[in-house]
Amino acid sequence: MARENEERAIDDIRVAVLGYGYWGPNLARNFVSADGARVVAICDERAESRELAASRHPNAEIVTDAADVVASPDVDAIAIATPVASHADLAVRALQAGKHVLVEKPFARNASEALRMIDAAAASGRTLMVDHTFVYTGAVRKVRDLILSAELGDLFFVDSVRVNLGLFRQDASVLWDLAVHDLSILSLWIDPDPIAVSCVGVSHVEGMPDDIAYLTLYYPGALIGHVHVSWLSPIKIRRMLIAGSEKTVVFDDLSVDEKLKLYSRGVTRENQVVGADLIPLAYRRTGDIWIPQIDQTEGLRVMADHFIECCRTGRAPETGGAEGLQVVRLLEAAERSAREGGRRIDLVAEVA
Repeated sequence: MARENEERAIDDIRVAVLGYGYWGPNLARNFVSADGARVVAICDERAESRELAASRHPNAEIVTDAADVVASPDVDAIAIATPVASHADLAVRALQAGKHVLVEKPFARNASEALRMIDAAAASGRTLMVDHTFVYTGAVRKVRDLILSAELGDLFFVDSVRVNLGLFRQDASVLWDLAVHDLSILSLWIDPDPIAVSCVGVSHVEGMPDDIAYLTLYYPGALIGHVHVSWLSPIKIRRMLIAGSEKTVVFDDLSVDEKLKLYSRGVTRENQVVGADLIPLAYRRTGDIWIPQIDQTEGLRVMADHFIECCRTGRAPETGGAEGLQVVRLLEAAERSAREGGRRIDLVAEVA
């Protein structure tokens, strides 16, 4: 058995985590548990973060300089959880050094940086993946399955609220911090890209990025999406609603036992006479409410396992560089709209 364990350890993907602040500890914890992975190094410039990492991961080398990790022949893959301004440079250097790379959200500050990483991954033949964690949760995947099965019917609208008090970031606005989750989820749920966006945002702290924003996404046909994000809400809400012609799903990420509720209530095309008026719609005010069973495995654990599988097999990640670029481009357009007072940005024209 000892020999088997030794052989398995040799075959493991050796992972280093760059950055051990807010998100790095979560990545390290899940890679420790991931199938076929070992956390061999953790890097952070701050002494207190290194001390914490050493206490939690006594088998990992704790280092200060990211360059040492990138150059190490004892590292196969690098998970980047540093400020967004450093993502592109670190990822490109790691890919050029032959490492597989996972980048926390937001993927990059702009499309140009995202493309640099994508090009470096293509040239090196290594895996490049963005940590869009919610894409790997059981609830989000269940909604995708309901949409693909046409159980919701024709999609009408999506409404999302993602608000709480803090955590304020200096390196990214609330759009890039919170709305990135909603956009990555919508990219999984809805096949076509938005054709336009509009956004308004405000900063209530001088010199800091916007801390509240309202983003509208326009899709082909009559489908529309709305995302409200804020760091200023005294209560925490993580709720998305996607409505179709047949059924509506409510995804409440903060609910323990009822993350998804499927409602058969809605409207149907049916001529009704109300007084002297002919009304072409009828309400279905009653109907079943179904709470579907979902996989409760932590999304970050599923993501970590998927990353290791992609590193080992060469499989394309579900949230690879292209998916990271898609979300970054939407965020750039939303930010541009907010700077211009909420002007609608035509994405088709932007791409052309």
